[in-house]
Amino acid sequence: MQLLDGRNLSKKIEVEITQEVKKLKESCGCTPGLAVVLVGQDPASATYVSMKKKACDRVGFYSITHDMPATISQEAIERTIISMNENDSIDGILIQLPLPEQIDTTKLLELVDPAKDVDGFHPYNVGRLVTNLDGFVPCTPLGVMKLLEEYKIDVKGKNCVVVGASNIVGKPMAALLLNADATVEVCHIFTDDLKKHTQNADVILVGVGVINLITEDMVKEDAVIIDIGVSRTPEGKLVGDVDFEAVSKKSSYITPSPGGVGPMTIAMLLSNTLKAAKMNAKKKNS
Repeated sequence: MQLLDGRNLSKKIEVEITQEVKKLKESCGCTPGLAVVLVGQDPASATYVSMKKKACDRVGFYSITHDMPATISQEAIERTIISMNENDSIDGILIQLPLPEQIDTTKLLELVDPAKDVDGFHPYNVGRLVTNLDGFVPCTPLGVMKLLEEYKIDVKGKNCVVVGASNIVGKPMAALLLNADATVEVCHIFTDDLKKHTQNADVILVGVGVINLITEDMVKEDAVIIDIGVSRTPEGKLVGDVDFEAVSKKSSYITPSPGGVGPMTIAMLLSNTLKAAKMNAKKKNS
């Protein structure tokens, strides 16, 4: 069994991005800029935003957080997004999810300029992903693919089971695997007998937020296990969706949780923002 170490790979990617940022500044005086919209006081969201801000600082990005109360109106957030779309110093816009119930999340995601949609949630970028065209890809699934690439795990022709069908992780994950010529099966809350689907999988990718959902008897020998889920136990410990202790004994590769996919998500956000900054710089200079 080998651990898929997202922490180490994310540090390596940050070094590369830092060098790219220096080159960009030297060539055109441009500094990549990321704007984050944070609504309400959700502790997990605030923690993620803080981590993203620190990552931006490490690689030399300009970043700003629009911290808004949970009671804010739809119109007020829309005005902020429009102003960020028009702001040339902002290359990437990120709306931290989930949003309060009174907010129409879909409308806000569709309002973001697709060229600044570094989360890859705009329908334009979703469509380009599904049709295997260049665009912005959601950070978590993209981070998983980079992790597989780093450890030379080729999914071509492999049986891959994605557990979870969210727009943020499951669906884009399935699309990326299909684009890489994997045979893909997507399971979700209405799937009957999950074990029947996972037992023959060469690669299991799970991200639903259910502690110990994937157990040893659900996994075949030498399977690759990608644990995307994050939950907190009653004792306050962060864990994934996989019974790591038992499953790791059967797997060929497995991600720890935390320390596997999480750091890669932030690394891919930086990567997407750099990509947006380069596109913006090219547009300014053309």
